[in-house]
Amino acid sequence: MNIEQIKQVVQVLAGAVKGLKLYAVEHPATIKQIEMLQNGLFNLLQNKKVIRIGLLEGTLFVDDYLFIHEFPAADEITRLLESRELVGLEIHSGLSATDIQNLLSLVNRADAKGEEFVLALDKMGTTRIRAVVAESEEEEDDSKQPRKVYRKALKVVDQIFKDVRMGEIPSSEEAISVVKSMAELTINEPHAMLALSMLKDYDNYTFTHSVNVSVLSLAVGRACNASEEQLRTLGLGGLLHDLGKLRVDVNIITKPGRLTDAEFDAIKQHPGFGADIIRQMEGVTEEVMDIVLGHHSRYDRSGYPNDAIGRKLSSLVDMAAIADAYDAMTTLRSYQRPFTPRKAIARLREISGSSLHPQYVEMFVGSLGPYPVGSLVRLNNNEVGLVVRVDTKDPSLADIKILFDQGGEMIAEPFVVRLGSTEPRRIIAEVDPQSKGIDVTDFFDYEAMAPPAA
Repeated sequence: MNIEQIKQVVQVLAGAVKGLKLYAVEHPATIKQIEMLQNGLFNLLQNKKVIRIGLLEGTLFVDDYLFIHEFPAADEITRLLESRELVGLEIHSGLSATDIQNLLSLVNRADAKGEEFVLALDKMGTTRIRAVVAESEEEEDDSKQPRKVYRKALKVVDQIFKDVRMGEIPSSEEAISVVKSMAELTINEPHAMLALSMLKDYDNYTFTHSVNVSVLSLAVGRACNASEEQLRTLGLGGLLHDLGKLRVDVNIITKPGRLTDAEFDAIKQHPGFGADIIRQMEGVTEEVMDIVLGHHSRYDRSGYPNDAIGRKLSSLVDMAAIADAYDAMTTLRSYQRPFTPRKAIARLREISGSSLHPQYVEMFVGSLGPYPVGSLVRLNNNEVGLVVRVDTKDPSLADIKILFDQGGEMIAEPFVVRLGSTEPRRIIAEVDPQSKGIDVTDFFDYEAMAPPAA
């Protein structure tokens, strides 16, 4: 790599950051800096997919070049990364001026630090720049923290989708690893993973839907007494089930209204496309391929594609189909108001026996309890709360986070009560979150979730 080109990129980046003290991101002077930075990075990315800019023991590096000699621009970027509690940035090929503009916008925000910086960058849709934070040695193993596992799964799906878009064969290694962690959490802390599946991001629907179907597939499999090996297969199949949509016209995938017959015929090809893609991936079993190919085949096998109808499919396909349906029902779309969890359960039962496996539906529903995690409920004293945990041994018992008092006023500091034999509070009805103007995912304390006390 050309050292002078590296220095020039660092110089321009430092200049752009300094310029933010005088000019807005939209100012012509800043836009000129962005163009220069994009051109410089483009040159560095000619023969590479990713460039890493970061800190090694307090010294800036760009890929394998370490700024050990005095270079003021490098010092400026070092201070920037440290002030934002970052250890580096990953710059991917295909970088746009908008990506750089988004990065600079965040740099100008004093509140964007560490994980918040990472999340904000993702929220802005900046897929070609990834911020990296330090891993604390004192932190619990990430594989045991539901929110971090979920976030990692999103990143894994993002990378797989990028690889497919670029015509490359995706690696299955990271996907298999993250699904292993998800399966272990599902066995030990199913309520925590189910709560995470309530996270919905309409702007990044394909990513969140893929991860949520993986989480829910694991929940269905656990309810149906699947082995740990089968759970991993289910989780991986759920994660990859919609991969084939990348080969369908994006205007059809994102169309807000009803599809024409021709458009629906195009959509029907995505399971086959997905199976073709994962067939080339290492470590992907035949049963995972069954899930990708057959997740729209329906229980009575009247679905699509024809390739799936004509073959004997694994029973895991029917489990994944339940997860796919449940997530789709509970997600806000431009053409669909989301079902509440309880109404989604009722709908699952309506279509069981035709679209869905009736026995698996009942086993899954039974594991969720009468009011699943994520349900907003009214209690017999007129308080309104969120079901944050359901007892795995007795689904009729639940932890409720009280959000609204008896007079209907939102509580400043919500608190949790555990319904049981000694607690007089009882659930009397489900409440639609939209009627209260809230997003229930704002009230989950994902990091603090732990197995219920004995």
